[in-house]
Amino acid sequence: MSIEWPSATLEVVQQRPLTVKNPKTWPHIHSYGGWGRFFAGLQERKILATRCANPRCEEKRLWLPPRCECPDCWHAMDWVEAPQRGRLYTWSIVKYPGELFKLPPDTPLISVELDGVCTKVMSWLKEGKPEIGMPVRAVFNTQRPTHTILDLAWVPA
Repeated sequence: MSIEWPSATLEVVQQRPLTVKNPKTWPHIHSYGGWGRFFAGLQERKILATRCANPRCEEKRLWLPPRCECPDCWHAMDWVEAPQRGRLYTWSIVKYPGELFKLPPDTPLISVELDGVCTKVMSWLKEGKPEIGMPVRAVFNTQRPTHTILDLAWVPA
């Protein structure tokens, strides 16, 4: 048995170092499951978090991203609107992102600290220069939503 060589070729962008253009397109169908309410909230300019509904659970702060069940006691959670102002906790910049990275290179990727939330929100800074401790406020992409976490960004407050 003999198998033919593949017929598809890649466009050579440059010879040294050898660089090729390898277009990739594939659909990925993904359900947000119990977290769908969070993404729907972004289109209403809301950040929806969850809080444990168990009166005996010690953790009463908000979870963001939301959790379907309490990570401490596995009880059901209540949906609660989270604050839209916080502080930049830390940040970094990706100089050479991978193929599926949807933001431009050099976009500040940030971690936001919100009062009453026991986790840090991973997101991106849409405007300004990042500084640790900088007050920030949420902004929402409602004009052409991506229906991803990228519909939430932050700007200096």
